Amino acid sequence: MDRQTRKDLKSDKFAEEVFDVFEWASVHKTEVLRYGGVLLALVVIGLGVMYYNRYQAGARQDALARALRIDDASAGAAPDQGGRLHYDTEAEKDKAREQAFADVAARFGGTQEGAIAEIYLAGWAIDKGDLAGAEKRFKRVVDDAPKAYAALAKLALAQVYASENKTADAEKALRELIANPTTTVSKEQATIVLGQVLANSKPDEAHKLLDPLRTSTRVPVSRAAITAAAAISKTGKP
Repeated sequence: MDRQTRKDLKSDKFAEEVFDVFEWASVHKTEVLRYGGVLLALVVIGLGVMYYNRYQAGARQDALARALRIDDASAGAAPDQGGRLHYDTEAEKDKAREQAFADVAARFGGTQEGAIAEIYLAGWAIDKGDLAGAEKRFKRVVDDAPKAYAALAKLALAQVYASENKTADAEKALRELIANPTTTVSKEQATIVLGQVLANSKPDEAHKLLDPLRTSTRVPVSRAAITAAAAISKTGKP
């Protein structure tokens, strides 16, 4: 194989990793001859798993992209001129959109794409007043999704619990987030939401949570804490 052809093939990451395997084999000829059958089997299995994982990731991304394109579609009498998908009515669009996201959620549970789809579906359930449906979907993300998405879902789930007057469940979820902050849900964010949840049932506890954050050097945190504390005061509570 000439040098240029090899260079061209190695421009593809998958091909590059294949070459790494064969380069190792050429340097370790003795081991290859001794364990050739086992090594070949391991290489085949390894390459198969690598290819399958990449294919699956691509399939997930493509499926979510299609669902998001439907979500961005226009609806009504006049088609959008910007190249977007178009549906004759909002009802048709809503049906297609929910089917697309439900498909992603069902096929790719436990993945980033599956979590995003579930969170979209849960949000639409809330819009329809279906808190039980939203709760079910957020729980699924909490249980199965990557950590960053699970934390977002738990924060939303706590707010659903609060709307359902399940204050104890909301408090438990939020205290878990406070104890285990992530890149998507900070300790301060979970604390502020907990203060809001406890505003009516435990106003003193809510103030204990919020007041220290009012002087935070992080402007968004201090502003949110001040607003939440002021809302408690307006109810006539301490």
